[in-house]
Amino acid sequence: MVLHLSFICVSLADSDHGDVDELQSNQPSSSSKAKKHDSGAADLEKVTDYHEETEIATQDMVDVMNKFGERIRQEKAAKAQREQDLSKVKVKKEDVDLIVNEMEISKSKAERVLREHNGDIVATLTSLTN
Repeated sequence: MVLHLSFICVSLADSDHGDVDELQSNQPSSSSKAKKHDSGAADLEKVTDYHEETEIATQDMVDVMNKFGERIRQEKAAKAQREQDLSKVKVKKEDVDLIVNEMEISKSKAERVLREHNGDIVATLTSLTN
Protein backbone atom coordinates (compact mmCIF):
# COMPACT_ATOMS: atom_id res chain seq x y z
CA MET A 1 0.00 0.00 0.00
CA VAL A 2 2.86 2.37 0.68
CA LEU A 3 4.22 1.81 -2.77
CA HIS A 4 0.84 2.51 -4.25
CA LEU A 5 0.59 5.90 -2.45
CA SER A 6 4.05 6.97 -3.50
CA PHE A 7 3.21 6.04 -7.08
CA ILE A 8 0.09 8.21 -6.91
CA CYS A 9 2.10 11.14 -5.51
CA VAL A 10 4.72 10.77 -8.23
CA SER A 11 2.10 10.52 -10.93
CA LEU A 12 0.26 13.55 -9.56
CA ALA A 13 3.48 15.52 -9.52
CA ASP A 14 4.16 14.57 -13.12
CA SER A 15 0.64 15.42 -14.27
CA ASP A 16 0.59 18.76 -12.43
CA HIS A 17 4.01 19.89 -13.54
CA GLY A 18 2.60 23.33 -14.36
CA ASP A 19 1.54 23.82 -10.71
CA VAL A 20 5.08 23.15 -9.55
CA ASP A 21 6.33 25.96 -11.80
CA GLU A 22 3.67 28.28 -10.40
CA LEU A 23 4.74 27.43 -6.83
CA GLN A 24 8.36 28.15 -7.70
CA SER A 25 7.45 31.49 -9.25
CA ASN A 26 5.47 32.50 -6.12
CA GLN A 27 8.45 31.83 -3.83
CA PRO A 28 10.92 34.70 -3.55
CA SER A 29 14.19 34.00 -5.19
CA SER A 30 17.41 33.91 -3.25
CA SER A 31 18.63 37.01 -5.11
CA SER A 32 15.70 39.09 -3.76
CA LYS A 33 16.57 37.92 -0.26
CA ALA A 34 20.15 39.00 -0.82
CA LYS A 35 19.01 42.42 -2.04
CA LYS A 36 16.85 42.84 1.05
CA HIS A 37 19.81 41.89 3.23
CA ASP A 38 22.10 44.29 1.40
CA SER A 39 19.71 47.20 1.88
CA GLY A 40 19.84 46.64 5.65
CA ALA A 41 23.62 46.69 5.51
CA ALA A 42 23.50 49.95 3.58
CA ASP A 43 21.25 51.47 6.24
CA LEU A 44 23.63 50.30 8.94
CA GLU A 45 26.55 51.91 7.10
CA LYS A 46 24.67 55.21 6.97
CA VAL A 47 24.12 55.14 10.73
CA THR A 48 27.73 54.18 11.36
CA ASP A 49 29.00 56.98 9.12
CA TYR A 50 26.84 59.50 10.97
CA HIS A 51 28.16 58.25 14.31
CA GLU A 52 31.75 58.60 13.14
CA GLU A 53 31.08 62.20 12.12
CA THR A 54 29.78 63.10 15.57
CA GLU A 55 32.62 61.64 17.65
CA ILE A 56 33.94 63.88 20.39
CA ALA A 57 37.57 64.86 20.27
CA THR A 58 39.74 63.51 23.06
CA GLN A 59 41.09 66.94 24.02
CA ASP A 60 37.55 68.32 24.34
CA MET A 61 36.73 65.50 26.74
CA VAL A 62 39.86 66.22 28.80
CA ASP A 63 38.93 69.92 28.98
CA VAL A 64 35.43 69.12 30.19
CA MET A 65 36.76 66.75 32.86
CA ASN A 66 39.24 69.40 34.06
CA LYS A 67 36.47 72.00 34.33
CA PHE A 68 34.31 69.52 36.20
CA GLY A 69 37.14 68.73 38.63
CA GLU A 70 37.82 72.43 39.20
CA ARG A 71 34.15 73.06 39.95
CA ILE A 72 34.08 70.25 42.51
CA ARG A 73 37.22 71.65 44.19
CA GLN A 74 35.63 75.13 44.35
CA GLU A 75 32.44 73.72 45.89
CA LYS A 76 34.45 71.81 48.51
CA ALA A 77 36.47 74.93 49.33
CA ALA A 78 33.28 77.00 49.67
CA LYS A 79 31.73 74.37 51.93
CA ALA A 80 34.84 74.24 54.12
CA GLN A 81 34.84 78.05 54.35
CA ARG A 82 31.14 78.01 55.32
CA GLU A 83 31.80 75.42 58.05
CA GLN A 84 34.68 77.52 59.35
CA ASP A 85 32.49 80.64 59.43
CA LEU A 86 29.70 78.75 61.25
CA SER A 87 32.13 77.42 63.84
CA LYS A 88 33.04 81.03 64.76
CA VAL A 89 29.43 81.88 65.68
CA LYS A 90 28.85 81.84 69.45
CA VAL A 91 25.66 80.15 70.63
CA LYS A 92 24.27 79.89 74.13
CA LYS A 93 23.75 76.49 75.68
CA GLU A 94 20.33 77.60 76.96
CA ASP A 95 19.23 78.48 73.42
CA VAL A 96 20.29 75.08 72.11
CA ASP A 97 18.46 73.32 74.96
CA LEU A 98 15.32 75.39 74.32
CA ILE A 99 15.32 74.43 70.63
CA VAL A 100 15.93 70.75 71.44
CA ASN A 101 13.05 70.67 73.94
CA GLU A 102 10.55 72.73 71.92
CA MET A 103 11.22 71.38 68.43
CA GLU A 104 12.18 67.82 69.42
CA ILE A 105 15.26 67.68 67.21
CA SER A 106 18.77 66.49 67.96
CA LYS A 107 21.21 68.71 69.78
CA SER A 108 23.64 68.78 66.84
CA LYS A 109 20.91 69.87 64.42
CA ALA A 110 19.64 72.52 66.85
CA GLU A 111 23.15 73.90 67.25
CA ARG A 112 23.71 73.87 63.48
CA VAL A 113 20.49 75.75 62.68
CA LEU A 114 21.16 78.24 65.48
CA ARG A 115 24.65 78.88 64.07
CA GLU A 116 23.22 79.35 60.56
CA HIS A 117 21.03 82.12 61.98
CA ASN A 118 23.95 83.76 63.81
CA GLY A 119 22.67 82.77 67.25
CA ASP A 120 19.27 84.48 66.76
CA ILE A 121 16.81 82.24 68.63
CA VAL A 122 13.70 83.88 67.13
CA ALA A 123 14.92 83.47 63.52
CA THR A 124 15.95 79.90 64.25
CA LEU A 125 12.56 78.94 65.70
CA THR A 126 10.77 80.67 62.84
CA SER A 127 12.79 78.77 60.21
CA LEU A 128 12.22 75.46 61.99
CA THR A 129 8.44 75.95 62.17
CA ASN A 130 8.09 76.93 58.51
